[in-house]
Amino acid sequence: MTMKSTFALGATLACALSTMAVTAAHAEGGMEKCFGVAEAGKNDCAAGAGTTCAGTSKVDFQGNAWKLVPAGTCATMELPEGRMGSLEALTRDVPA
Repeated sequence: MTMKSTFALGATLACALSTMAVTAAHAEGGMEKCFGVAEAGKNDCAAGAGTTCAGTSKVDFQGNAWKLVPAGTCATMELPEGRMGSLEALTRDVPA
């Protein structure tokens, strides 16, 4: 295994573990994942296809990128172009 692949594997594992910890901790604190509300590069960890961890979303309001927000506020967040936040990942604006 090369140094690059070892680093990539370690980074992926670390991100996965931190996502589980963040999600569990914030679920108890009244927070929830809200998809499609993060500005480019300001998403929280493990957003999905096209991202690997925090700060890696490519476009503003990327549909599969999430931010932790106070529980109950996601669906009422008003965004540009009449968009709203979503509790489920969206397919809009996901870079190929």
